[in-house]
Formats: sequence, C-alpha cells, structure tokens
Amino acid sequence: MRELPQWVDVIVVPVVSLLLAAVISALVILAIGEDPVLALQTMVSGALGSSYGWGYTLYYTTNFIFTGLAVSVAFQARLFNIGGEGQAMVGGLGLALACLYLPLPHWILALPVAMLAAFIFGAAWAALPAWLQARRGSHVVITTIMFNFIAAALLNYLLVNALRPPDSMDPATAQFPGGTHLPTLADLFAVFGIGFAKSAPVNVSLIVALAACFGVWLLMWRTRLGFALRAYGNSETAASYAGISPYRMIMVAMLISGGLSGCMAINNVMGEAERLVLNATEGAGFIGIAVALMGRSHPVGVILAALLFGFLFQGGAELALWTSIPRELIVVIQALVILFTGALDNMVRGGIGFVRDVAHTLREAPERQGKG
Repeated sequence: MRELPQWVDVIVVPVVSLLLAAVISALVILAIGEDPVLALQTMVSGALGSSYGWGYTLYYTTNFIFTGLAVSVAFQARLFNIGGEGQAMVGGLGLALACLYLPLPHWILALPVAMLAAFIFGAAWAALPAWLQARRGSHVVITTIMFNFIAAALLNYLLVNALRPPDSMDPATAQFPGGTHLPTLADLFAVFGIGFAKSAPVNVSLIVALAACFGVWLLMWRTRLGFALRAYGNSETAASYAGISPYRMIMVAMLISGGLSGCMAINNVMGEAERLVLNATEGAGFIGIAVALMGRSHPVGVILAALLFGFLFQGGAELALWTSIPRELIVVIQALVILFTGALDNMVRGGIGFVRDVAHTLREAPERQGKG
C-alpha cells in the first residue's frame, strides 16, 4: 500500500474517524429507542445555538487545549504522558497558593504570576517521572499514571486538613481575593458593546490558551530545541549520534508538558471556580490524550480537536438535560470518538489507503489494455 499524502492523513483520516463514530453513536441511540436526528439537533442547539452554549463550549475547549498541547509536546519526543490529570491538579495547587498568599491587587498582575506558579508546580510534578524514565528506565506511562493517584490523594489531604477555612466543611480553599478574579468574555465583549451571556464561564484564559498554541508552534518548528525534540522522537539512535542528549530531551519535553497541564488551572480554578476544589480537573487530563491524537500533535489540530470535545461535553450535558437519553450514553459517544481517532486510527488509515489503491488500479487498467 502506498503511503498516504499528508493532507489525507491530517484531514481525511480524522474526518472519516469522526463520521464512523457518529454512525455508531446513531445506531446506539436508535437501539435504545431514541431519535438520533433529534439528539444531534439538541446537541448543536445546546452547544452552539446561543452565547450561553458557546460560553460553556469554549470553557471546556480551553481546558482541552492546555492538556492537548501538553500531551502533544510529549508525543513529539515519543513520550506518552498520561499524567496530565495529576499535573493539572498540582498546577491548581500552585496557582491557589499564589492567589491566596501573594499580594496581587489586579488580575493583570495576578494572571502571569498565577500562570507561572501553575506551570512550575505542574512541571515539578512531571519531573520525577521524567527523571525515572531518563535515568532508571521506568516507563513514563506507568509512573505518570501512578502520580495521578498520588496527586489526588495529596490534594484531598491538603484541602481537608491544611487549606480549608476553619469555619467551612467544604473541602476547598477560601475564595480568592477579588483582585485575582479574571474577566469573562462577556466583560471583554461589553467594552465593545457586544452582548454575551454573563453566566457563561469562558474567560480570558481562552486567549492565553490560544497564545500557548502559538508558543508551542514556535518552539517545536522554529527553534533548535524544538528540532532536537522532534529529532529525538523520530530516532533516538540518530539523535544520540548527532550529539543530542536523550536525558535532556526527556526532561525538557516532560517539564514543558507538565507545565502546560498545570496551566489549565488558570481556566477552571482561577477563572471559573475562583477557589481550589476537589475534582476540578473533571477528567480533562485524559481527554487531552484524545485531543492530541486527533489533532496529530500539531497546535492547529489541537485547537480543532479541543473544540470538538468542548462541543461534545456541552452538547452532551444539554442532551442529558432535555431528553430521556441517559448521561452515560454521552460518555459512550465520547468514548467512540476516542476509539476511532485513537485506538482504531491505523484501521481507518489502512481502509482509506486500500480504497485509494483500488481506485488507482481501476484508473490504470484501461491504459494498460490500450497499450496491450
């Protein structure tokens, strides 16, 4: 089978995977006696039909951009960072400490300080698994999974025993000071006289996430460090022969990856909850793996894939609210998208390649007969 053109691999394969997931999802909805067309209409109107729906869709998208970028950077060095969930939790801890205990009078000052704290804490949580991979040979997949559970236990302990206000029974920190509260998109649009749902949680961290995509693109495709990371990911032997240190590449890739996961906290902790609570990540660290796979580890692809999963999350919530379709089925639909864009990616690519080869053979057959 001939190698697929890049545009087919980047555009056609993900679209076909998404269509297959949609068809299977429609059959599942039919099997339980519901109308798949009505379900699709409900999801589209709930996620994209109003500024309120767009606000929640873009809020989820922001989370997935950060975690998708984190996984993508690790992928470039052929590392599978499954620890985004734990790194985002610990990043939220660092952000919360900065917001609670540093004098930050205005969000313009608070945002870069909190983002730096979240990045440092997230990177620090990824540092030990990276060192264990680089020096001891402990596979980063195993260690990052384990560190997710450690992060959850650590956060649980701190919120219950150390950071919880004395007069509160809720395992959460105190509300952040007013100067650290981030403006929502409704606040920004109001300056230009544009109406937007004030109750929607999307905030300026969406702009930060898009800037992070541009920064990752610059790093990976316009710097010597990015070239070294990609070279190491393509061939460790060749990179070592060229003088690229495997230890340095593993550490750098995982530190950047962990830092980007930690930065998710500026959206869900600083921007939405305005305090640190348990389970604030809501599985976004794991969704980031699917986002990176579907986006082909490229920042532009990550944005589009994150928007798709943002649509699925918000549309799924509306579907569960306004129809009799159970919430668990929404998880099944999301799982099908992940299955076809991730685990069955090679199957889809092989099928497209087979169809392409057959079409090419049929096109050449008359020419061969004419020559004969």
